[in-house]
Amino acid sequence: MRDTLVLNASFEPLSTVTLNRAVVLVLQDKAVVEQAHPELRMRGAAVDIPAPRVIRLCQYVRVPFRRRAPWSRRGVLVRDRHRCAYCGRRATTVDHVVPRSQGGRDTWLNTVASCAEDNHRKANRTPEEAGMPLLREPFEPTPAGAMLLALARDDFDALPEWLARDAA
Repeated sequence: MRDTLVLNASFEPLSTVTLNRAVVLVLQDKAVVEQAHPELRMRGAAVDIPAPRVIRLCQYVRVPFRRRAPWSRRGVLVRDRHRCAYCGRRATTVDHVVPRSQGGRDTWLNTVASCAEDNHRKANRTPEEAGMPLLREPFEPTPAGAMLLALARDDFDALPEWLARDAA
């Protein structure tokens, strides 16, 4: 699982890596720990460090500018925090606001997380036609925001305040 956020030397989010990769970067002095898991520790014969949750690279890495976060079903569920856009219960599917049969596309602004019952009930209609208003409007997250939302799946409040502000 990719559960460690990597920040550039300028504190901008770059990517997520596995916990093992994060520890290797820290031990090679290529990164420093900005935030650690509260109870987890990584122990070895000559090493005992807190398990990193957020690391920052020591040297700046130039990355090409990304204008948009790539759309994915998993991304939509994470963006909506696995809550149905119609009733607020746990969501397991993705629903198209404008159905694909009516020209709707797989985009951030046309898809919402939905529970299976509401997805089936809405069927091949728009929310207005089905009489099912959205509890919240879909939005397109920034690339960095999408990464932070994915990282903070269940414990969004565990992120540092200055990072969580970027993902909201």
